[in-house]
Amino acid sequence: MNDADWLAALDHELTLRGVSAAERAEAVLEAETHLADTGPGAAARDLFGPADRYADDLARAAGAPGHRAAPGVTEAETCLLRADSVAKAYRGRPALRPSSLAVAPGQVVALVGPNGAGKSTLLRLLAGLEQPDAGSVDRRVAAGWVPQAGGLDPYLRPVEHVELFGVARGLSRADARREGGRLAAHLAWDLAGAPVAGRLSGGTAQKLRMVLALVGSPRLLLADEPYQGLDADSTRRFWDLLWSVCEAGAGAVVSSHDPQVLRRADTVLELEPAAEGAR
Repeated sequence: MNDADWLAALDHELTLRGVSAAERAEAVLEAETHLADTGPGAAARDLFGPADRYADDLARAAGAPGHRAAPGVTEAETCLLRADSVAKAYRGRPALRPSSLAVAPGQVVALVGPNGAGKSTLLRLLAGLEQPDAGSVDRRVAAGWVPQAGGLDPYLRPVEHVELFGVARGLSRADARREGGRLAAHLAWDLAGAPVAGRLSGGTAQKLRMVLALVGSPRLLLADEPYQGLDADSTRRFWDLLWSVCEAGAGAVVSSHDPQVLRRADTVLELEPAAEGAR
């Protein structure tokens, strides 16, 4: 998202929150002036954060009602995913303490916590791969899922995986191959020339999982430490791709300890160890 788009988004978000036209114009002008004073290389999102979050702060300061949804649309209807007090145990041993989160379009939720806190468990619950023992998950859109491992057929080539996932999401095989190739190129990977999945390195297999999660442009991405096995350049490319997808209106829940990611995330949810003595 460039600065002009961010400023336009800020004006739109302030409108949704009931800020007057005069106050909106003043806020946008102040942000634009601050950008100009900061100098070349400054980006609005880096200086002010996501437009919706900055609009929240300005609306509260102005005493505006603070509505987030478009006229005639409730906040619940704009939410892509909501989890309320979900908890899970295996064989009587707690795996996830009651946890809640919500994801709206354009938002990234980062999950953090030590081993045993239940990050993977929570993501599996959000993906619908398991059912919670308590609480509820309301997922309103289809989700792309990036597990740490598994999910691939060792005897199929990556392009065949992409065709299967793309067709399941309403694409033709040709469109799936085209979109899969474009996503793979973002990760500096040649999808078409890759061998069967069973012969891929760990890092390349993870790139394939990312491509499969994003092909067909699902509106929600759930990723469990997706950078595992990737080198530094591939990790950077993945996060760049994630930010661009979310800036286009998708939402994401990602487990990560990267300080840069945590600074850019809209929400950071820290999970506590589920079982006493867990590390």
